[in-house]
Amino acid sequence: MPAGVRALPETPASLRTTLAGVRQAPRAPAEVWAARQWVRDMTPRLARYVADDAYRQALLARVHQEARLAGLAPELVLAVIQVESAFRADAVSSAGATGLMQIMPFWIRELGLPADDLKDPWRNLRYGCTILAHYLAVERGDLTRALARYNGSLGKTWYPERVMRALATRWTPTGGDAVEHLTAER
Repeated sequence: MPAGVRALPETPASLRTTLAGVRQAPRAPAEVWAARQWVRDMTPRLARYVADDAYRQALLARVHQEARLAGLAPELVLAVIQVESAFRADAVSSAGATGLMQIMPFWIRELGLPADDLKDPWRNLRYGCTILAHYLAVERGDLTRALARYNGSLGKTWYPERVMRALATRWTPTGGDAVEHLTAER
C-alpha cells in the first residue's frame, strides 16, 4: 500500500446485514406516492433558485431521500439549504464551508473519505443531513439548539430564526403547519 494511504476498516457483519436489508427493502407504494407528491409540491417553489428543470427534479428527489434516511423533514433541509447557500452547489463561505449545505472541510475527516468532493451536491446533502441529524440527537430534539450548532452559533438564535422563517414562508407543505409537520417527522 502506498505511503499515506490507509486501508478502510472492515465493515462489521451486523452493519453489512443492515445495509443489505435497507438496499433490498422495497419502498411501499404509499411511500413512493408521497415522495412524488412532495416533489410535485416543491418543484415550483424551487424554480426561483434552480432554473434547470431536470436538475431541480433530481435535487428535490435527492433531498427527500437523504432527509428521510437521516430522519429529517425534507422541508427543513430545503430551508437550511436556502439560508446556507441559496441552492448554489459551488458556494464557498469565507470560513471555508462548501456546497449546498455549507459543510466545513473537517467533516470529511470525521465522516468520509479524503476524495469526497463537498461541491458534489449529492455528497454534500449526505454530509449535511447526517450532521444535522447528529446535532438534533445531541440536543435531544431541540431544533433551535441543533440549528445553532449546525451553523456554529450555539447560544444565539438568529440562524435558527432565519431557517424557521424560510421553512414557514417557502417550504411548508401545502395545507401543513411547519412546526407540527417537523414534530411529526421525528
